[in-house]
Amino acid sequence: MSCCEEIHVNDVGTQFVVTIVDCDDVAVDISAFTPLQITFAKPDGTTVVQTASFYTDGTDGKIYYTTIAGDIDTAGTWQLQGLVGGFYSSIGSFTVNRNL
Repeated sequence: MSCCEEIHVNDVGTQFVVTIVDCDDVAVDISAFTPLQITFAKPDGTTVVQTASFYTDGTDGKIYYTTIAGDIDTAGTWQLQGLVGGFYSSIGSFTVNRNL
């Protein structure tokens, strides 16, 4: 997973990039697969599935989702996992910081 340097509650426009890799850690060509999804797990365990897009053309194994208003609503440790066709990414985590 790649993302920005620091995430805060109510951030908009944060881009999450997930790469689907095989057991040898090589990116999988996912250009012919659907659906493209990223599941986000909030600190309380609630999950939200977002529709993702190819980061380039899918041959690099990368998909992304860019947050909109209301997506990042809770401070704490979140997790995410990509799903493309029948391929899952590894589970990543990130911290959402509170605001004043």
